[in-house]
Amino acid sequence: MTVATAPFAHTSNAARTGVLFMLLGMLMFSLNDTMGKWLVSTYSVSQLMTIRSLAALVVLIPFFVKRGWRSLLIVDRPWLQGLRSLLFAFDASAFYFAVAYMPLADAMTYWLAAPIYVAAASPLLLGEKVGWRRWTAIIIGFLGVLIALEPSAESFSLPALIALAGSTAYAFALLLGRTLRATPDTTLIFWQLSGALIFSLAGVGVNPAGWAPMDLQALACLSLLGIVAMLAHLLVTRSLKLADAATVVPLQYTLLFWAVIFGWIFFGDTPRWTVILGSALIVASGLFIFFREQQLKRRKPLQPDPAMEAGHGEVTR
Repeated sequence: MTVATAPFAHTSNAARTGVLFMLLGMLMFSLNDTMGKWLVSTYSVSQLMTIRSLAALVVLIPFFVKRGWRSLLIVDRPWLQGLRSLLFAFDASAFYFAVAYMPLADAMTYWLAAPIYVAAASPLLLGEKVGWRRWTAIIIGFLGVLIALEPSAESFSLPALIALAGSTAYAFALLLGRTLRATPDTTLIFWQLSGALIFSLAGVGVNPAGWAPMDLQALACLSLLGIVAMLAHLLVTRSLKLADAATVVPLQYTLLFWAVIFGWIFFGDTPRWTVILGSALIVASGLFIFFREQQLKRRKPLQPDPAMEAGHGEVTR
């Protein structure tokens, strides 16, 4: 009896650990976002992104050395790698710019819609077939974005437009990730962080006067931003290896919960009813698209995991 139940117990324990890692990962990403909103009130986005990227690269040096520098630099389709890195750099920069002027929950709502953008664009850019059920969910998701945006002359502010542009860049970066899925994670992270560093240094070069003086405490806080984001990324990656995607991917929507809580505690933000309604539609749409793809995956067991390919499971900040 013990022998028969041991594999099940092992699987069950791994799944529980995977759930815990995903929840911790989402909490750390939320802390990263909260710290970023606080720091960007003092330091420019370019300065924040420069220190953040350098710190993350330094922390990951042992992984890069183990992988070998040659395998990191000489890759297949380097132009696609560079474009993906540029899109992720713009995505992160746009997020930090947006949260400097809008509540965390508002900004997070736009970014949670990225998998919906991916599903909508995949038939056009990747030639994939999307059925009427998922198209219905996509339309509902876009309706949620419109409700959250609350279209009016006032709502189309620069921060809101940059948030939309950043979340769109994030979605296209995820699409590129689907074409580069054979590239090892370490290589993808190296190019992503290097791209962010180059992008932010270019911003510093355009406006060097925006570089604010830093003491050791400020440097530590800015560096911690990159370290927290990398630890969160590692937790999410490990979670997806320990547990089934259908179990842990929906937990990523706890990002919105933490955004509301931390926004209220640290910044006194109270979400508008339109943001609550819009985010509910976006979450419902995203979950339907994800579970529908899981259903299709079971019909084609040899296909790659749609959870990772549709953008679910890849959180980057």
